[in-house]
Amino acid sequence: MLILTRRAEEKIKIGDKIVISILGIEGNHVKVGIDAPREISILRMEVFEQIQKENIESAKKEITDVTTAAQLIKNRFSQEKKV
Repeated sequence: MLILTRRAEEKIKIGDKIVISILGIEGNHVKVGIDAPREISILRMEVFEQIQKENIESAKKEITDVTTAAQLIKNRFSQEKKV
């Protein structure tokens, strides 16, 4: 891990396409601006961890859940065709 000290309005460049700007410091809070291409996903760590947790939980669901859902959709389409 690289550790840098920056003051308000100073910047950090990462590679050719990412610039981190320190916009302001208020007490224990640092306001950070990130300039990066749209195709680069930028998430707060707690959001990233929540997404990972939900993905893991979703992957654990039994295949019968998916099979049941597929059967319900199939039944729905069958009923609509009869009408």
